Amino acid sequence: MQIKARDTSLNYEEIRAIGWFMALFYGISIVYDFFYYFVYAKYVLNLAPGLPGAFGYWYYLVMLLLIPLAFYLKKNNRTSSIKFVFIISFVILSIINDGVTYWGNTLDYASGNVVEVFLILFSPIFVNTRFFFVVFGGMLFKYLFIGFMLQTSEVLFPIVLVLVLSGIAYTVLLRFQGYVKAMKTSYDKQLEGIVKGVIATIELKDPYTKGHSERVAQYARTLAKSTGMYSSEELESFFYACLLHDIGKVNIPDHILMKPGKLTKEEYDVIKKHPEVGAEAIMKVDGLGESIEIIKSHHERWDGKGYPEQLSGEGIPFLARVVSIADAFDAMTSSRSYRSAMPVGEAYNRIIDGAGTQFDPQLVVLFKEIFSTWVECHDKYQRSADTPLPSPTYRFVKEEVTI
Repeated sequence: MQIKARDTSLNYEEIRAIGWFMALFYGISIVYDFFYYFVYAKYVLNLAPGLPGAFGYWYYLVMLLLIPLAFYLKKNNRTSSIKFVFIISFVILSIINDGVTYWGNTLDYASGNVVEVFLILFSPIFVNTRFFFVVFGGMLFKYLFIGFMLQTSEVLFPIVLVLVLSGIAYTVLLRFQGYVKAMKTSYDKQLEGIVKGVIATIELKDPYTKGHSERVAQYARTLAKSTGMYSSEELESFFYACLLHDIGKVNIPDHILMKPGKLTKEEYDVIKKHPEVGAEAIMKVDGLGESIEIIKSHHERWDGKGYPEQLSGEGIPFLARVVSIADAFDAMTSSRSYRSAMPVGEAYNRIIDGAGTQFDPQLVVLFKEIFSTWVECHDKYQRSADTPLPSPTYRFVKEEVTI
């Protein structure tokens, strides 16, 4: 599973914003150019109507061809690229159009188009700093390049206008981002409260698992971060997903969940249902849908002998493989109703021995590199629980990995 930077609702809003962006861009361009170069030119300036320069009509043809390209990018889940393609294409075509029109003749440079004002002032709607600077930089580069190419000072006014309008747009962008950040913080706190409430319910059923979900989430986030594949926002989302990995245990009868002795085959079959039960429980919960694969597959094994679907190798969702190692480590180093906690050194060795059988061998390599951070995390939780610290001398033994 790859944690998404945006959920489906945000993607839908991005698509809507791009739809408005394209409609207004073409609408303003066509209306303005038709009025200025056909109506105003003929009836006010007494000039022959028509787009200026030999490239004018080609400019519109190329810009119209960007519409099917936009649909292609949307179909291939690259919606966020559409706005960048439009801006870059517009700047390049504008430079070519102005160059063809004014290069090598005595015409005074008539700069700008009202659509440029729209592009700058509309840029904050995507709440994307990089897009704003692409628009600002593109407009500024255009006039600087044209001024240098034509050796004219007529570009000074549009440059000043670009700077003023960009300042206004950037201020609006910062306000938008402030509102979005405040809303996201509020949403995250509510989601965190819901998740911790669910975890507290699980821990009430089985006091031996107290703190287990949070420790697993901390371990797993550290391991996922070491891959270099995820942003801080994605890691935070992953953390919440990890907190819920054992949510299906609420469906396990207490006499099985807290049984001090060895489970029967029938009882173990009930235990093995908790990943699927947990996945079904949060399937339709808005904001938690991306947790499904982690919850459902964190007990799968690299060799295909896990449960519930006997997935193997890379067929197991990647982040579920991460959680699998974290879950096993915490299970071994925590006390249970049927055994005492294992020393962290012994748990370390069992994880290493499980590479290629129970665990993803590449992730085990990363686990070895960041193991010291897991020890620090384990010690912190031990101190907070007022329990004795593990011996600093690790005992490495080779045993079959059985969690």
